[in-house]
Amino acid sequence: MTRFKPGDEVFASIFDTGTGSLADFACVPERLAAIKPENMDFIEAASLPMVSLTAWQAFTERAHLRPGQKVFIPAGSGGIGTIAIQLAKHLGARVATTTSSANVEWVSRLGAEEVVDYKKQEFETVLSGYDLVLGTLRGDSIEKSMQILKPGGKIVSLVGPLDVNFARARQLNILLRIIFALMSRKIMRLSKKRGLDYSFLFVRPDGDQLTQIGKLIEAGHIKPVIDRVFPFADTKDALAYLEQGHAKGKVVVEIHQE
Repeated sequence: MTRFKPGDEVFASIFDTGTGSLADFACVPERLAAIKPENMDFIEAASLPMVSLTAWQAFTERAHLRPGQKVFIPAGSGGIGTIAIQLAKHLGARVATTTSSANVEWVSRLGAEEVVDYKKQEFETVLSGYDLVLGTLRGDSIEKSMQILKPGGKIVSLVGPLDVNFARARQLNILLRIIFALMSRKIMRLSKKRGLDYSFLFVRPDGDQLTQIGKLIEAGHIKPVIDRVFPFADTKDALAYLEQGHAKGKVVVEIHQE
């Protein structure tokens, strides 16, 4: 018995299912889909599943974020940052982020209460006493983030290093588990020294979670943020634009059905 009927408007993430979504048609397992909120068009709907599920799983499953806690979300004007700020704010957290000078006021309107202009300051010299860091930037950002966390604080990284728990969850072989243990050895050692908890998050598609997120969208607690929409014929241009790393929100490829 299906949850859906012909004509239902749905949205979904099919990440990690073995197929892509840049196509005229995509086959979506029922359990991964949810009814599209009525106050959102398909372009907005396409922008949300990956980033909203990432933030949802990081905050509600991994970190168990509670009202009043302080969370640091770097790159607040990016695709993940714009949604993560809104969700964290809805969950009652106090949010800090980084962005360029031009976007300081803009990310504040999204819900960030403390905004560090990365062109003028280093966030690790400004912020302190945080409960959670959402790791979204590669390089040494994760290690720097440790400096702003209080004992018992958590780092949920979306960019690595990969850890043994991830290998176990994916049922990877013993060799890969050893490799991931070596990759995360330094960050684990620093975390233990500071009394912190580090984990790597690999987002998974989930229709039930999208249904809950859809309710937040319908209630106006979360709003899609879209930078540019490209026609399907310009998909390569869309990917090139995305790689520049300057998008405010999400980049969407639109496919027109005849």
